[in-house]
Amino acid sequence: MKRKGIFFGLSFLVMGLIIGLWVAAAETPSTFEGFRMEDAVINVANTTGKAVVSISVEHTAKIRGGGQRLYFNSPFGESPFGENEPFRRFFDDFFGEMPDREYKQIGLGSGVIIDAEGYILTNEHVVDEADKITVTLPDGRELKGEVKGKDQRSDLAIVKINAKNLPAASLGDSNNLKIGQWVVAIGNPFGFALENTEPTVTAGVISALHRSLGRGISRERDYSDLIQTDAAINPGNSGGPLVNLKGEVVGINVAIFSTSGGYQGIGFAIPVNNAKKIISRLIEGKKILYGWLGVTVQDLTDDLAKYFGLSDKNGVLINKVLENSPAEKAGMKESGIIKEFDNQPINNVKELLASVAKAEVGRKVKVLVMRDKKELALQVEIGERPENLEEASQGAASAGNWRGLEVEDLSSQNARRFRIEEKRGVVIVNVEPNSPADEAGLEPGDIISEINKESVKSVSDYQRIVASLKGNALIRTARGYFIVKEKSE
Repeated sequence: MKRKGIFFGLSFLVMGLIIGLWVAAAETPSTFEGFRMEDAVINVANTTGKAVVSISVEHTAKIRGGGQRLYFNSPFGESPFGENEPFRRFFDDFFGEMPDREYKQIGLGSGVIIDAEGYILTNEHVVDEADKITVTLPDGRELKGEVKGKDQRSDLAIVKINAKNLPAASLGDSNNLKIGQWVVAIGNPFGFALENTEPTVTAGVISALHRSLGRGISRERDYSDLIQTDAAINPGNSGGPLVNLKGEVVGINVAIFSTSGGYQGIGFAIPVNNAKKIISRLIEGKKILYGWLGVTVQDLTDDLAKYFGLSDKNGVLINKVLENSPAEKAGMKESGIIKEFDNQPINNVKELLASVAKAEVGRKVKVLVMRDKKELALQVEIGERPENLEEASQGAASAGNWRGLEVEDLSSQNARRFRIEEKRGVVIVNVEPNSPADEAGLEPGDIISEINKESVKSVSDYQRIVASLKGNALIRTARGYFIVKEKSE
């Protein structure tokens, strides 16, 4: 009995220790994970960090002075003297002609070595217009950099330095990223100026995926599919890598969102998979081609969907078809609705732009379009996106006071007032507050080109159309389509 008691006592003791250890482990996972996290960040800094460089650029700009006299700097934009003014000769003789002056602009950024032979991936805006590029390695060496290839739309570039056997970073898979995943941002913007040229490291998580900065940031660059992170990305860290805890590059840091110019917990990076698609062409110095349809489009609203008899807002509305574009040659027309592109459903403008950009130039694809409540399957040969898109917007509407709108014919005076270049349509000069036109989103300066698909070239056209118009009206302007209801609801 005594032995049994000892046995049971020891058994309970062992079980208690096991349960206690299990409970302790369950209660302190964060501490354990914290140490793993710390070790991972240290490892990333010691490995991938060795491939991160500082990029210093110089650009020489000129201030024009030759041929300009001092008095041409008048705030009124012209000489304060008449053609025969005697003071003109005095100023010419006294001040003479102002010579051109040069000054240097200096920019800083970061980059990541992706090949041991000295190929560095960075942002295009870091090296754009650079006359001189200096690359500082983490070991302190300063080398001359040369741009091998750059692409403004993706904001990516390849810089080459003359060096061998360099530490190169490994490129990961940005398609596998998850919101909440830990990442490390690495940059080296001041490597040329600091005694310690090792890059800086910050850690955080992926806050969101597929973020868009919109065209307000840059009309030339496509910031529509970015990684958002709260890992600190400070000014000068552009072009540095965003790295997972395995040390793999998953993004190229591109921008911060800030009201003060400093870090506020919102940074953005270009997914590395976007870069991997074009790296080889950039290294070879080849132009990056993007698909193009030649249409301006807009998302559908509830009112627009209802007007066109659609059961949902999936699809994009064609606002304008550019002349001689692939879309025009395929038979696309204004007010048509693109529902599918290359057998893939299109729900919004963002999806269409991404699909078209990825399409191979010269390839024929099927585009499903709704027009007059009928489905049309059009074959479009994808064109090459022009470097400088000039979307010649036409349009306008109104006259008198119809549903809160007052319009006038286009004139040189209106063109100057509203800073417009359109030659056809009528310009909105006033929108009555809380009117149907105001609720629709129309604004003074908008140019109306169509009402219910009827062309508006002048105030007389406008008055003729609205005189007998009943029900909701589809207004086409340079900014897109709007539904102006018969009365405010």
